Amino acid sequence: MSAIKVLSPQLANQIAAGEVVERPASVLKELVENSLDAGAKRIDIEIEQGGVKLIKIRDDGHGIPEHELALALSRHATSKIDNLEDLEAVGTLGFRGEALASIASVSRLALTSNSGDSSGWKAVSEGRDMEVELKPAAHPQGTSVEVRDLFFNTPARRKFLRTEGTEYNRIDDSIKKLALSRMDVAFSLRHNQRAQLTLRPASSQAEQEKRVADICGPAFMKDALYVDNDRTGIRLWGWMGLPTFSRSQADLQHFFVNGRAIRDKVVSHAVRQAYQDVLYHGRHPAFVLFLEIEPADVDVNVHPTKHEVRFRDSRSIHGFVYSTLHRALSQDRPQDHLQTSESGLNTNQDAEQQAGQSTIQFPSGSPLGAQESLSNVQGYSSGPQGHGFQSRPQSFGVNTPMAAYQGLYATEMPTEEGDIPPMGFAVAQLKGIYILAENAQGLIIVDMHAAHERITYERMKTAFDDQGLVSQPLLVPESLAVSQREADMAEQSGEVFAQLGFVVERAANESIIVREIPAILRGSEVESLLRDVISDLIEHGTSERIRNHINEILSTMACHGSVRANRKLSVPEMNALLRDMEATERSGQCNHGRPTWSQLTLDELDKLFLRGR
Repeated sequence: MSAIKVLSPQLANQIAAGEVVERPASVLKELVENSLDAGAKRIDIEIEQGGVKLIKIRDDGHGIPEHELALALSRHATSKIDNLEDLEAVGTLGFRGEALASIASVSRLALTSNSGDSSGWKAVSEGRDMEVELKPAAHPQGTSVEVRDLFFNTPARRKFLRTEGTEYNRIDDSIKKLALSRMDVAFSLRHNQRAQLTLRPASSQAEQEKRVADICGPAFMKDALYVDNDRTGIRLWGWMGLPTFSRSQADLQHFFVNGRAIRDKVVSHAVRQAYQDVLYHGRHPAFVLFLEIEPADVDVNVHPTKHEVRFRDSRSIHGFVYSTLHRALSQDRPQDHLQTSESGLNTNQDAEQQAGQSTIQFPSGSPLGAQESLSNVQGYSSGPQGHGFQSRPQSFGVNTPMAAYQGLYATEMPTEEGDIPPMGFAVAQLKGIYILAENAQGLIIVDMHAAHERITYERMKTAFDDQGLVSQPLLVPESLAVSQREADMAEQSGEVFAQLGFVVERAANESIIVREIPAILRGSEVESLLRDVISDLIEHGTSERIRNHINEILSTMACHGSVRANRKLSVPEMNALLRDMEATERSGQCNHGRPTWSQLTLDELDKLFLRGR
């Protein structure tokens, strides 16, 4: 070990560069964030050789005055914070004042800017000596930064870079994330003199949805719910994918806090909990969500790359995110994705269809022939409730699942097209698996087992909640050895456990005793479940594990109690199932995340048969 000494400015900058300048994409991120902080409304980006040869950012922000250009390349020089109070309520993307100095220490950097009071000035710096050369340069108001030959003076760092294509893909991902964070800013991207991305400013919701579709793909927007929820000092808005649009990887998850893309354990846990009841195990939801809170309520000074934050009240944030997304998913029903029948058939029908042939009719001898023609279908009533269906049965037998449907619905039929319910009327059953129904848009295909499974499950949950949790004393109380911290949490959370049907007592400094458990969990692995719950309470201040475990049991019961394949249903039974789908929460997917229904419009059917050509 040598004597203690102060590091040279160049070495200190290169050490800092190791934290914030990992690869070309991280350089681009820092520079674009500077442009956004400068009030830019248009940002043009040029890349060569995956960013290793050149990264050029040009913006129309407020610019940098001549006397501040050289200072801008100094370490810990920033205009974004001035005192401790500013640091505790950061309202900008950058604030440390390290990015430009760190980038300049490992590249050949040119900074050209015009603050509006001159024709512009240019500051040039090369990584070796960090000396800054200043000279006049023509430039409109705004700033341009050129970063050439990245890591030219640190070959050990450069050899860790990937191929040009890989580095460019990382840049592309970074730009798209930044473009999502600031919808009001125009972006353009060129790579090796070829245009790759052009995004116009998006102010209206329709324009924002187009930008999201351009970045995340039209399939995401087609299967996304828009959410917008606010309370005093906090707002969550954006788009969340339907459970049927799940992913094998968590590669389409964008969460922004005050315009900053972040990864946070509290948020991730809240999102997983919201989707818990509607996704396959191992599948991941897709979302583009924006959380707006007071800057003082979130600490962004946690990590050099600023990808992580710390919330002042993480329990409140967790609850707000979870409740917002959970409510949106629970309120999603098939009719939300179908045009209302009052608007009529939105199709390019042939003259014969326009003349009045607006129903699907099968010949009586057809393999697809319904048990009754549509004109004789029972099961629909535009009664006083105003929903197009009569009240559901008060009692529902799991062992005789379809019996509850018999004779429940009136024989009254609609007299005009405006009375057609969203899921339409059943016309046939296919192979004992699918229900075929006609609605205002065309053909509805329903997986009857998946749909009935969800309906049964939701009813069982409602009945379970209404009746409350019945606790069962253990014949021999179970003792668990835990840490002192876990025992403290269990003791403090006695009311939480009581609400969930548990009686948990502290027995010693590092021991707890379980005396009662919910009767429905009899035979379950209670010890591991309780340990996980206590861990959640310590980490997140809340836990849904017990409720989720109960739901898993109810889901299994619902699956076994639902109508099985090859069960022949009458037309009234099929119509009753369709009406219940319209009234049941989350009926668009079964308990395992599979879709329960699909729509084929007349336009789509016409294309299948080349009609109109």
